[in-house]
Amino acid sequence: MNTEASAAVIGAYEHPARKIPDGTVADVISDVAFGAMKDAGVSPGEIDGFLFAGVHQGLSLVAMADHLGLDGLTHLDSTDVGGASAISQIGHAVEAIEAGKCRIALIAMGGRPLSATPRPPVVDAGARYQQDVALSQIAAYAMVAQRHMHEHGTTRQQLALVKVAASQHAQLNPNARLPFAVTVEEVLESPLISDPLRRLDCCVTTDGGGAIIVAAREVVEASGKAGAWIRGWSETARTTSGAHLDLLRGGAERTSAIAYEQAGVTAADIGYASIYDSFTITVMLALEGLGFCEPGRAGQFVEDGNLLAPFGRLPINTDGGGLSNNHPDRRGGMARTIEAVRQMREQAHADLQVPNLEHAVIHGTGHSLGTIASSATVVLGKESR
Repeated sequence: MNTEASAAVIGAYEHPARKIPDGTVADVISDVAFGAMKDAGVSPGEIDGFLFAGVHQGLSLVAMADHLGLDGLTHLDSTDVGGASAISQIGHAVEAIEAGKCRIALIAMGGRPLSATPRPPVVDAGARYQQDVALSQIAAYAMVAQRHMHEHGTTRQQLALVKVAASQHAQLNPNARLPFAVTVEEVLESPLISDPLRRLDCCVTTDGGGAIIVAAREVVEASGKAGAWIRGWSETARTTSGAHLDLLRGGAERTSAIAYEQAGVTAADIGYASIYDSFTITVMLALEGLGFCEPGRAGQFVEDGNLLAPFGRLPINTDGGGLSNNHPDRRGGMARTIEAVRQMREQAHADLQVPNLEHAVIHGTGHSLGTIASSATVVLGKESR
């Protein structure tokens, strides 16, 4: 149990654009990095930890550090676990701070998938398997959704309600890629992509990015800024288990148990969740894995209106999430983190700010729930104790 948090997020910045026709990915990352530094009240010369996963774009961490003018680095981390990368790196930053390797860490990411010339994909073992059996990314998630429906009676309408909740929040976000509300009927009538998932069950693709500053306790206290204290975290890799893959366990059940124990909380103490919502079924599995409902009961949990801010049992993704707001570089961990920080600092939209919020959880997945997957969970607290 973590009785006193050693670090907090004291700076956060999200690129306001969802399509960036000019410039480079490095320019986008510079914009968000300096935005986060400004929010935290620190300069590039004070940054001594840099965490950046850009190798899949051909951007090395060292080259990006040079581009940003980070000359005083004593800790580097280029961990790349797909969409969970930024969330994993929060935990890595805390570990580095606790080990005395750095005091102020910058975590940054960005991309221009809508505007830039596509690069050849990096084909890892999981992607190779998907190619060999002609399993597309969305088909893999559709397979998971079909399994959930078969095992637990989950309905297409319940899946659609995840998107409806995201859209209800996004209509209050002027920067959202899809800033309008949709109905269950509109989701179910949108084009079928891979049964049972329809177009509106799928996340948007956007340009953009974001960055956060994680600082040691003494830095936070000296700054006088409100920090989102990092109370617990965990990461894991879910493999295909020698072809004995349980499609309905994505890793959250493992990471949340450890993160909650570190933070000294349970799922019942969490008042807000930022969940990587690559598809509507991704949220369903995360809700169960994170302990907010029993396995197989996510459909009913969503149907009961629990996801809606500000007064639902567990408001999620109050910026609209990846389903309606943004999904920069096709990785949702950073964007979801920034909205959780806004909630903890009481900077979310006034109509969506969760009242009396004490604890929030951030959860991300990477790769594919249908084959290999990564998972990372972070618990934030308003107070350090």
